[in-house]
Amino acid sequence: MGTLTIRNLDDSLKERLRVRAAVNGHSMEEEARLILRHAIGGISGPELWALSRQLFKDENGIELKLPERRHDRPVPEFDETEAYE
Repeated sequence: MGTLTIRNLDDSLKERLRVRAAVNGHSMEEEARLILRHAIGGISGPELWALSRQLFKDENGIELKLPERRHDRPVPEFDETEAYE
């Protein structure tokens, strides 16, 4: 993991970060990581699910026709003697 030092940060911005972190139950470092992750676009988990539902629901989605299955495939037979030859 890398380390990032931010110099010349305004006191008011630092205070707002501190308050936001406290409200969310995070340290200032964790809150800054979350903000950067979100700003750069690395979404996952519940956020990704919500975004996919927003983009592909209703008229934005498509209906996929599932292929018809006629019967199950036969079970393969294994001959133990072939493995050692």
